Amino acid sequence: MKNPRRRFLSLAGAAAGLVAVAGCAKDAPQDTWQPAGPNAEMIDNLQRPVFLVAGIVGVIVFAAVAWVVFRYRDRGQAIPEQTHGKPAVEITLTVIPVLILIGVAIPTASTIFDLAKTDDTQMVINVTGQQWWWEYDYPAIGDNAAKYGLSQPIVTSGQLVIPENTKVLLRVTSRDVIHSYWIPKLNGKKDGVPGRVHLLRLEGSKPGIYAGQCTEFCGLSHSYMRMETIVLKRADFDAWVANQLAPYEAPAEGTLAKEGEALYIQQCSRCHQVNGLADAEGNLIVSAPEQYVVSGAAPNLTNLMTRNTFAGASWDLLTQECRDVVWKASADEFGAKYLAGVSADCLNQKDLREWLRNAPEKKPMYVDPTKLQETGGKYRGMPALGLTEDQIDALVAYLLERK
Repeated sequence: MKNPRRRFLSLAGAAAGLVAVAGCAKDAPQDTWQPAGPNAEMIDNLQRPVFLVAGIVGVIVFAAVAWVVFRYRDRGQAIPEQTHGKPAVEITLTVIPVLILIGVAIPTASTIFDLAKTDDTQMVINVTGQQWWWEYDYPAIGDNAAKYGLSQPIVTSGQLVIPENTKVLLRVTSRDVIHSYWIPKLNGKKDGVPGRVHLLRLEGSKPGIYAGQCTEFCGLSHSYMRMETIVLKRADFDAWVANQLAPYEAPAEGTLAKEGEALYIQQCSRCHQVNGLADAEGNLIVSAPEQYVVSGAAPNLTNLMTRNTFAGASWDLLTQECRDVVWKASADEFGAKYLAGVSADCLNQKDLREWLRNAPEKKPMYVDPTKLQETGGKYRGMPALGLTEDQIDALVAYLLERK
């Protein structure tokens, strides 16, 4: 019996070690144990006692099983006395779990109802998922316009920007398949379902970046469908709004960025909107992604370099060093660091150029990209444009000015 016992103890020790190591992460980006808003705190206040009760029950059960396995292991002895048919034992083992479940169910139901409240929200943002990115639409209505200066709608992607200590109502839906929106440090999950709108209240109590992940398998690049919520102080949020609504500024004549603007109009403006961009005759250019993309939309690239990510928040626009400066900034410094946007020195050239060079290779979109006839010739995401390195240089120069 020594070898099996030793094996059991080794496995138990290894499992305990893994649990201990897993609990050592002090600043995991998607840690539900580190709430950063009232909604997440409600979830945390519920999960901690529930996990404690579950842990105690688990220890008792495993200890009882281990004792029975050891005490009554087969040594050729007679079958021990059976407890089946003894009402006192059976009733006790039924009543105790029922009482535990009732004790868990009451606060759980109360928390669910509290999280479902939406009548106290102060801002509305439409959140739309599609393969494989999230779009954020700030409509210029109600409190959005009256309190937060949204004289015109703002449409962006990848990073949701909200003011601190503000109850934000997210109206979550989808354009294609079921997705699931989740910022663990701010609230629980909410599915985005085609043809339906699900409501989720979000609130951040401290300026910073809070990472999330689509948690409903939604196709080939599901793991690349990420999102981030940016919480700013009110003054910083007002500055962000003003910048998003500022008029378009064209690059100076004779610059590489001006070449990039012309190339953007030729290659990218069919799907990607840049507000205020006009053609040579001065006519505003309005994208028409419904003609080229399966789901009928592509990310709005207005002020792209005010965001820290691109391609569905799959990659950072900032280099690791510059990213750390923003992510690790104190609450008082964060707003200024984030609003500074992406500079030429901080741009993550490697990933951005790889994306422009061949997007489907970097973020798979089709199992078989040759079968476009199945979608009427439309792409499921950004196609490979066959750009030369000089053209990529020009586009990067142009995009760097989109801030």
